[in-house]
Amino acid sequence: MRTEVVSQPSEAIINSFHAIEVSVELSDEQLVAEAQAGSFDAFHRLVERYESKVFRVAKSIARCREDAEEIMQDAFVQAYKNLSRFRGDSRFYTWLIRITINEGLMKLRRQRPDEISIDVQTEEGAGPCEIEDWRPNPEQCYSQEELHCILETTISELSPGYRIVFQLRDVEGFTTEETAQTLCLSPTAVKSRLRRARGHLRESLSRYFKSGSGSKRLRTAG
Repeated sequence: MRTEVVSQPSEAIINSFHAIEVSVELSDEQLVAEAQAGSFDAFHRLVERYESKVFRVAKSIARCREDAEEIMQDAFVQAYKNLSRFRGDSRFYTWLIRITINEGLMKLRRQRPDEISIDVQTEEGAGPCEIEDWRPNPEQCYSQEELHCILETTISELSPGYRIVFQLRDVEGFTTEETAQTLCLSPTAVKSRLRRARGHLRESLSRYFKSGSGSKRLRTAG
């Protein structure tokens, strides 16, 4: 009797199947098209892809974790409801962040009527700030975790007009044009606000480290 030998799949075949599986990662355009066609699973994958970034932007507006979570949830709900209106003229993420900012500002209007706008006085033609360097080097005095906490605190103290521009450009990596489109500003206004935001931030950090208040606050928090 002849015994048939069933060959095991070769490593090359296994690797090819693995490569096919890995390639299943779809682009934003593909997921949006599927979501617009009625696939909730596709939209859920978009949520998973961007929820951490949306939360960061929401928190830069609200500065409170609970409010940021609510803004994030409202933003995704609005994105889902209005998905049919997305035409692909910009990145899906840019469109999503625009919705997030709108939801955040509406929440601010309800909670803090005095802080309802990201508008700031024009700074065109303003000269650069002269900031005194802090001593000693903060990296020699604080851990990376402490520095991150201090930076987050000083960013939250910026006015909304500066804070949101700084968040989009320097944290989220938006281009000047994307930031301008998202906030309905001119590219010149974005550049001006970013320059002033960086100046205010560096000035605040300089005072923070020079006075030693950073270590005092951290010790008090501990």
